[in-house]
Amino acid sequence: MKREALRVEPISSFLDRRNAPVSPVTRAGNMIFVAGLPPFDPETGEIAEVPIERQSEIVMEQMKLCLQAASASLDNVMKCNVYCTSTKHFAAFNAVYARYFPHDPPARIFVCTPEWFGPFDVEIDCIAMM
Repeated sequence: MKREALRVEPISSFLDRRNAPVSPVTRAGNMIFVAGLPPFDPETGEIAEVPIERQSEIVMEQMKLCLQAASASLDNVMKCNVYCTSTKHFAAFNAVYARYFPHDPPARIFVCTPEWFGPFDVEIDCIAMM
């Protein structure tokens, strides 16, 4: 089974400008893998320096965009890995996340990471199936 790397704008252009060796989403057969990405401002393609609630919304919208590029949706998500800079953000993040997965949410882990390479607090990767 061959892996297919898909382009997703403006995310792919942001990654290209930084020579980042990552694809925002890959697909192989009926499996879809969405990379963990920082909250890119949808207008500028740059990392958004905004409160955790808005960061979480942006990251979830990016996940939806990546899934759409692979002909899927949030309904196809089996598991999410959430990486966050502090447990203090847990409740605010959960409130946003619950809006995107209101019924039968996928399996999930919430992991705290001490720091990032940029000014943001959350990223999510996921695995989906068609």
